[in-house]
Amino acid sequence: MAAARGKQLSELGYLRERLAQRARETELTQRETAERARQAREHATDFRTAMDELGVARLGPLARKHHKAKPHSARPASRERDDAAVLEESVSDEIDIERLLDTDDALSYRRTGIGPDVLRKLRRGEWTIQAAIDLHGHRVDEARAALGEFLRESVKRGLRCVRVVHGKGLGSKHRKPVLRDKTRVWLIQRDAVIAFCQARPAEGGAGALIVLLRPADHSRR
Repeated sequence: MAAARGKQLSELGYLRERLAQRARETELTQRETAERARQAREHATDFRTAMDELGVARLGPLARKHHKAKPHSARPASRERDDAAVLEESVSDEIDIERLLDTDDALSYRRTGIGPDVLRKLRRGEWTIQAAIDLHGHRVDEARAALGEFLRESVKRGLRCVRVVHGKGLGSKHRKPVLRDKTRVWLIQRDAVIAFCQARPAEGGAGALIVLLRPADHSRR
């Protein structure tokens, strides 16, 4: 068990290093782009000076044809997709989480540094549920991807408390709560998740979790 966990931690470290390396490469590319732009401005100035010295007249505004440029999205969409894919790969189904869960009937969870009062308030329903996702009918890989996307979008929207419905597993093979157990494993590996607990009966009971998220500017995935 210790060897498997060590392997998982090693893989997570490797993936985070990949993201860090990508960030360094992006910064280097930006610097190179800025330097090329500076050199281009200098060359343009030198060219205009040379043309003026030769008496070459510039074209007037009526002689020029302007083409409207297509606006580009300010969001680096391809990089976001790549980063999301790397982080998605880092979420494992095999991590042993029993020691990370509170020893109550609902197997609640709070991240290191989060006080027990936060979990008590979550259990009492003092946080307003702002969004929900239902994983019923999803295969395991579909559920994992859907949950990851839901959490990312929730953080981007600034949501703090969400509900994840995983079901009780009564309709699954051998009537085992596969998604219930895996959902807890996935949530614990998300930096955005700081606590969760079983939903109250009116909110889904044993078939759902109430999840507390970090503020958007503190979440990394």
